[in-house]
Amino acid sequence: MRPAPAGVSQAISPAYCIAAHNVGKIALSVTNYGIFGAGAAGVTSAYIKGLSVDCFTGAQLPDCEYPKGSGTEYLYSGNFWIGAVVGRDTLVSVGADGWQMDQEFNPDNAPFGNMIYRSIMDPSRPEFDNAVSEQDFIAKYTDTLTSGVAGLRQDFIDGRPHRPLHIEVNERSYAWSYSYAEDFVLFDYSITNIGRNRLTRVYMGVYVDADVGGLDNDNRPNDDLCGFLFDVPSPKVFSGNCTEFRDTVNLAWIADNDGDLSRDIPVPNITGTRIVRTPAETLDVSFNWWVGNVDASRDFGPQTIAKARDLGTGGEGTPEGDRNKYAFMRNKEFDYDQIYTASIPVDDPVWRYPNQRLARDVSKGFDTRYLLSFGPFTLDPGQTVPISLAYVGGEHFHVDRNNGKDNLVDNYRPELWYKNVDFTDFALNSMWASWLYDNPGYDTDDDGYRGKFRVCPDSVQVYDTISIDPLVIDTSWAQAPDTLYYQGDNVPDFRGASPPPAPNFWLEPSNGRIRVRFNGTRSENTEDVFSHVKDFEGYRVYLGLDERPSSQMLVESFDVQDFNKYVFNQAKPGGAGWELHDNPFTLSRLQALYGSGSTAWDPLQFTPNHPFLYQGGGAGNDSMFYFAKQDYNNWRPGVDTRIRRTFPDEPMPPVAYLGYRPDSALATLPSDTLQKYFMPDGWLKYYEYEVVLEPLLPTVPYYVNVTAFDFGSPSSGLASLETSPTIGSKVAFPQGPPPAGDTWKDSVYVYPNPYRINGNYLADGFEGRDANTRDNAPDRKRMVNFANLPPTCTIRIYTLDGDLVKEINHKVDPADPLSSHDRWDLITRNTQLVVSGLYYWTVEDDKGNVQIGKLVVIM
Repeated sequence: MRPAPAGVSQAISPAYCIAAHNVGKIALSVTNYGIFGAGAAGVTSAYIKGLSVDCFTGAQLPDCEYPKGSGTEYLYSGNFWIGAVVGRDTLVSVGADGWQMDQEFNPDNAPFGNMIYRSIMDPSRPEFDNAVSEQDFIAKYTDTLTSGVAGLRQDFIDGRPHRPLHIEVNERSYAWSYSYAEDFVLFDYSITNIGRNRLTRVYMGVYVDADVGGLDNDNRPNDDLCGFLFDVPSPKVFSGNCTEFRDTVNLAWIADNDGDLSRDIPVPNITGTRIVRTPAETLDVSFNWWVGNVDASRDFGPQTIAKARDLGTGGEGTPEGDRNKYAFMRNKEFDYDQIYTASIPVDDPVWRYPNQRLARDVSKGFDTRYLLSFGPFTLDPGQTVPISLAYVGGEHFHVDRNNGKDNLVDNYRPELWYKNVDFTDFALNSMWASWLYDNPGYDTDDDGYRGKFRVCPDSVQVYDTISIDPLVIDTSWAQAPDTLYYQGDNVPDFRGASPPPAPNFWLEPSNGRIRVRFNGTRSENTEDVFSHVKDFEGYRVYLGLDERPSSQMLVESFDVQDFNKYVFNQAKPGGAGWELHDNPFTLSRLQALYGSGSTAWDPLQFTPNHPFLYQGGGAGNDSMFYFAKQDYNNWRPGVDTRIRRTFPDEPMPPVAYLGYRPDSALATLPSDTLQKYFMPDGWLKYYEYEVVLEPLLPTVPYYVNVTAFDFGSPSSGLASLETSPTIGSKVAFPQGPPPAGDTWKDSVYVYPNPYRINGNYLADGFEGRDANTRDNAPDRKRMVNFANLPPTCTIRIYTLDGDLVKEINHKVDPADPLSSHDRWDLITRNTQLVVSGLYYWTVEDDKGNVQIGKLVVIM
């Protein structure tokens, strides 16, 4: 909390808030007091703080519902813990800790402690500024309060009040709806020592109590299982044809013991925590779990013989009090998976022999919680350290409804239980979270280091070309990935897979039409940040009457001619069916592979009901395929699309020229090279396109944008991504440019003239459409247009008596499509609405040439 001035008391009224991440498949509540998941957050908020709904939307809060809308709960409480040695004292501050519901983090009073919402989804809204994801929540809280708020309790062991470490936590949580990022929420913390003492041997941790079950199950806390997943086989999309690689995931996980697959609301999925950034590369990590119970005799957790600890509670599991919590955070233990409790022998050299009255019950599933922690490090006064973690979900963990009964309840066969669960989706989602945090192969800080990689000499993919009669576009999308990056450069990116960059484009208006020129050098030659493949697929042209997404209309598209190959999988989880594994194929490639090179072979003749039967490569390789267009295959100018190549016979430029910026090309390359490969403004001719939009009304401003899109990543389930139809749009009036020289004198005109108050201009959409005037009062939406202006001029409006009513300085780059147009809002230089009357106007250019005209206003 902010300190009050000396002699002045400060009222304690923290600005508590709970909000829900719900743009993705996982719906998770977060707070500004160190808790995520609305279980414990809801208890402390509804009963202590008076909160029970989302503080931004007023909607009901999920705990951790996965998938969203399923009526399931996968998390009761997740909490941030931090412990350290201060002098000779051992202190721990927690968001919450289970039974005691200690709640030792609090935000400041409003407005300083208010949670902040940001989003990249709508650039026109104020929350777009500095947003990272589609749903950002930013919170700040401290552990400095020792009284005055509920949730601060006596230390269970030492019987003393909460003693703060004096730390401030800045928490940023991010969520996305993209198919590759919809199954996790990323948390990014900055922890600052705001006290006067050095904090030594600092440990941080995440405590999770899941209570997995459907809302129809009152017994859901009592059959959870948890464990730790160290590594998994590397996904094929990031390992090529090499199958021996394994990726480290380090996931603490928790799930229902059998998924309740026979209940009305099953819980077949799994959730867990992955730490993706720590304050140092080499820290000790601990994973501890325990089962809690109000009956101390049923409170149990694994302990090693070497570090066995009397917890002072009568139980063997729950670490009550600061000293016990800190001991768990720093014990460097990796507890065995809960399911193995009953298999620990009496003479085990490492682990204490479990209480046999509990061991079998614990192995079947119990009210379990875990702590994932790491350290030590030092935190000096004023010093800040980072930590980032992901809370991740994975689907289809449980697929066998009898697995729990057959291998846990009726029999104890933990190895068979593990063979009948599937970590694949869970692990893949955790890897996406790590890759989004720090993109593999991307040198964020330009120091030459792109991260860790593997070399797979057997992984060879084919360079390909896409034929577009009468031209050829070299997409080079299928490269030879000998170097496979699987980890980033240790510099956070918080950047996910994205579409190719939008093309550079220009608008050239003329009477009743707009020519759109665009250049796709960057669009067609930029690699995807994850796959390092050039995945460009095509362009789309949008036309709108204002900049809002709802106003944008797709008017033209162009995409390369390619096809998806769907393969029948008899062993597909959930039942046999068709799957998409590969990137799109060109027609020529398919004809070479499956049509014996015949140019008459048509892949679209094969459908799900009439598949292609392939016998290639011997026994075991027989397959059934069918083929479908990747997009619309609108690749023939004048036939499928109005978009055309400006220079259809232009040769492909040498690769060396792709890296030239227009200014550097013009400054460094010889004139014959420039003439052969480059436009006069320095852009490569080969990537020049154009489309003419007509017929258009000359008096209406049109918003135009050109987007680029990719073909996604079929093997990882990543759908096609497209640049925004609204970001970067340009506006133009379909009016002819002013003639050169002095001949413009007779060309300037004004409309509507006369301007009538009953002209219905607003209702007809001629006024109040753009973001600058849309929310204005009606009298501040009026508009008189000046057309055919020179790029630099001064517009003056006068009364008949010669009094200056308004002066408008018009200075626009001649290349701007609005260089010949300007507006007057009928507001005088004294900020008043004009009255009815006859006015005259002058337009004076920068050479002193003047044109005079009349304007009638009827109000």
